[in-house]
Amino acid sequence: MKAFTYERPTDANAALRAVAKPGARFLGGGTNLLDLMKVGVETPSHLVDVSRLPFAQIEETNDGGLRIGATVTNSDLAADGRVRQRYPMLSRAVLNGASGQLRNQATTAGNLLQRTRCYYFYDTSKPCNKRSPGSGCSALHGYNRIHAVLGASDACIAVHPSDMAVAMAALDAEVEVQSADAGSRKIRMGDLYRLPDKAPQKDTTLENGDLITAVSLPPPSSGGQVYRKVRDRASYDFALVSVAALVDLDGDRVRGARIAVGGVAPKPWRALDAEQQLMGKPANADSFIAAGTAAMAGARGYGHNDFKIALASRTVARALADAVQHRKG
Repeated sequence: MKAFTYERPTDANAALRAVAKPGARFLGGGTNLLDLMKVGVETPSHLVDVSRLPFAQIEETNDGGLRIGATVTNSDLAADGRVRQRYPMLSRAVLNGASGQLRNQATTAGNLLQRTRCYYFYDTSKPCNKRSPGSGCSALHGYNRIHAVLGASDACIAVHPSDMAVAMAALDAEVEVQSADAGSRKIRMGDLYRLPDKAPQKDTTLENGDLITAVSLPPPSSGGQVYRKVRDRASYDFALVSVAALVDLDGDRVRGARIAVGGVAPKPWRALDAEQQLMGKPANADSFIAAGTAAMAGARGYGHNDFKIALASRTVARALADAVQHRKG
């Protein structure tokens, strides 16, 4: 591991000043960054520990939503009674991520900003545009079973690994960001992440020195909520496909739906066409199967991951049916 310096600021302004130093990076729970440093993928020269900043609260908002501080641990978020009651898909998504020990350490902001688990990204002996722009994408013609079938490019076919981000995308969450130059602003979860295009090394739309301070959830919907995750093993594994689905009914017809798919794209993939297609349709298997097909329209496999297209389509349909069942009680 490359040598680095370390400091722990006591407030956000001090943290923003500290991260302005050349080679500086924010450190939260460290469950991803430190692993990357050990294998030489990340080589910051200075770490700014923000884990003790006063962002560890979950608070009610005036409109009936919740504001989740950036340093709230994954375990505390999943266990919060308000989250479990009002946003069950979020609680379930967090509990489906990593192990109990990691959830005790990992933070809300850190979870959203974790980097891809692509084999070639972690292997510094292999070309990787995300790690070294212009070097090539080894996964394109390599072993790509866990890789993207939507939103990828010839520069990168890696997927975003967060379970939490998928649920928050379906819930229309907003990320609160503070920076030294631009002050405070909010970013919709759907706008936080970038597709690779020609700059796969940039995972998000955040600028250097931006500090996530909280995530805001809107008032909960009356619809049924479900988070389903398909993975190779039941514990401590990343999603091959995951789906966060919310369905609201008007009688036996769909009044509204939100669908976000994980494990298939470089960002949580909001299936807007599938959501629109469901509007006014009967809440039955035929409608859900059609929505699953629409959610994967335009998907492209790269050989080993071809199976993900059908798997994701079926998982969307199943998640929608489960959400309706939860809505009906």
